[in-house]
Formats: sequence, C-alpha cells, structure tokens
Amino acid sequence: MQKIQRPTRQHKAQGLTEAFVRECRTRLLESKADLLNRARQAAREFESRDRGGSDEGDLTMDLLAENAFLSSQQRIQNQLMEIEAALARIEQGSFGICEETEEPIEEERLRVLPWTRLSIEGAEIREALQQRFARG
Repeated sequence: MQKIQRPTRQHKAQGLTEAFVRECRTRLLESKADLLNRARQAAREFESRDRGGSDEGDLTMDLLAENAFLSSQQRIQNQLMEIEAALARIEQGSFGICEETEEPIEEERLRVLPWTRLSIEGAEIREALQQRFARG
C-alpha cells in the first residue's frame, strides 16, 4: 500500500489547498487504474483476435491491427508516465508549478489535467518555441 503524502508548505505557498492536492492525487490514481485496465483489455483483445488466412490481404490486415495496437499501447504508456511524474511532483512538493515559467499552474487547468506540467502561458511559450524551431 502506498504511503499517502500530505501536501507540504510548498503546496500551500503555491495557493493549492490540502483538499485540492488530495483531489488531484485521487484523480491521478483513478486515471492510472483506468489506463492500466484499458491496456490489459486491449492486449487481451489483440491476442484473442481472429487472425486471417495466409494470403497477402489477410497478412496486411494483421499488420495494420498490430500497428494500431502498438500505437495505442504507446499512447497509454506515455500517459502513464505523465501520471507517475505528477504523483512524484505531489510527493516532492512541486506539484502545480509550471516547468516553463516556474509560476503556479491555474487550478482550473490542474482540475481538468492533473498531470499537466505547464500553465496555459507555459504551454503557449513551449508551442511557440517548437513552431519556431520546426520552421528551421
């Protein structure tokens, strides 16, 4: 059983109440459990699917199904890593601080995306930088 971390003074200094941090932690754990269940269910469905014959069309369909399955599993894995990182930030007392601006993340944003690392302003800055460097 995991130790429940109480919000630190740092959380309170960021304007986050103990109840709000607990709520976010609960939502993160629920999201994690849901993602793990979805990954297991998708794996069961992929393994139990009816594989076609050995003609070229059937092999192509099998490859497409495998690619879709692997892409889905990768997205789930990436989301799980974000959730784990958010839970670690709660434990460390840095939850709710934007990685780009080092300012508090908006409470409404955390309520919707408790795993987010960026405030709205931080996300806009990062997106602008990515677009600038993508253009060359």
